Amino acid sequence: QVQLVESGGGLVQAGGSLRLSCAASGLTFSTYTMGWFRQAPGKEREFVATINWNGGSTRYADSVKGRFTISRDNAKNTVYLQMNSLKPEDTAVYYCAAPGNRFTTIQFMGVPNVGYWGQGTQVTVSS
Repeated sequence: QVQLVESGGGLVQAGGSLRLSCAASGLTFSTYTMGWFRQAPGKEREFVATINWNGGSTRYADSVKGRFTISRDNAKNTVYLQMNSLKPEDTAVYYCAAPGNRFTTIQFMGVPNVGYWGQGTQVTVSS
């Protein structure tokens, strides 16, 4: 079965950086668009970033554009989220995700099209 395992979360001061990793198994990783989402307490889960199958195309939420970078290593079946200039409002549980349909493009990568979720990793940014 598909497994997505996140790591790299933690506590960081505002202005700091973290790098999240997501190791995937049980799917042909190199053919899938992948994404990162987050959910803050009392809020709905929201899109953060997505990357196409070969890493050639990416898309970001406006709130993280210019600060976060999504990348992937298909040889390692891993997708990353480099988070710089972190703000307290970035505090959330971050989830790695794959679409239910592997032909889903980055333009359509959103919560309704996610077929597989990781367990999440907590990111806390202190002010």
